[in-house]
Amino acid sequence: MSSDTLVHLVAGGAGGTAGAIVTCPLEVVKTRLQSSVATFDDVRPKRASPTSTLTDRSTPTKDSAPRGLFRNLKLVRCLKYIVETEGPRGLFKGLAPTVFGVAPSRAIYFSFYSTSKAFFNDRLPPNSPLVHICSAGTAGISACTVTNPVWFVKTRLQLDQRKDGSLSALEVAKKIYRTSGVLGFYKGISASYFGVSETIIHFCIYETIKSKILADHVRPGVLEDRSTKDFVRFMGAAACSKTIASTLAYPHEVARTRLRQEGTKYRSFWQTLSVVAKEEGYRGLYRGLTAHLIRQIPNTAVTMCVYESVVYLLMRSRVDHEAAE
Repeated sequence: MSSDTLVHLVAGGAGGTAGAIVTCPLEVVKTRLQSSVATFDDVRPKRASPTSTLTDRSTPTKDSAPRGLFRNLKLVRCLKYIVETEGPRGLFKGLAPTVFGVAPSRAIYFSFYSTSKAFFNDRLPPNSPLVHICSAGTAGISACTVTNPVWFVKTRLQLDQRKDGSLSALEVAKKIYRTSGVLGFYKGISASYFGVSETIIHFCIYETIKSKILADHVRPGVLEDRSTKDFVRFMGAAACSKTIASTLAYPHEVARTRLRQEGTKYRSFWQTLSVVAKEEGYRGLYRGLTAHLIRQIPNTAVTMCVYESVVYLLMRSRVDHEAAE
């Protein structure tokens, strides 16, 4: 492994871990909103009785309840509901596998991204959108394949609503293996692969904005000084690019969560999207989007800022060390 790859591996792990810890409560809410088995009973809109639907067609029926839920659930009320019914620890269910998974996932992603970018820059127009697409796609598929079992266990933990929080990651893993074998840990990976499109869009936009930020004071082959203002701008670029990418590709998140929950109703990526759209309307494909964006925007901003900072500091340290010699 080259020193440059190691730098990106360490920086990616540090950035991913920081972002995951800060935004874990929002991840729990988002996962439960995406699911069809987890509930927020005290904050659901009231369902109409059969007789009322005859006189008022605008009143939600059982079939339209998910749409009302999508519109009316408030993020703060959902967080409060979890604390009241499961205690503060409920907000951090799945944190252990998240931290355990996000560090290698981000490390793998950024190291593959930097390596792939160097590879494609030598064979395609340097730093072109095509290079960013190929690099992000390669890194995304690699990271998904390696870490899907961890994210599967995390999702099952976050869907558990027992107050004592007694369910452990090991118990979940044993149950999955007992019922479905090794392949059971890869249920939903098709949705993850489709989700790579989100990563591609995100990095294409991010790299474009970043290049414009650095356009005035970057010389090829020279490690220029970076200011605090540059890193704040990187955070803004990451937030902007992730918002656009997440909104466009969001339905894969709902499909992935449904595929990972217990039961056999959802069997494949396209079948899951079809069932959700048929039973809950197309808005059902965007359940939990608000919570997802509220989590993803700061998560991505923190992750990219820490990543860029660590890469810069490690590179600067290496340059200074070589100069001293």
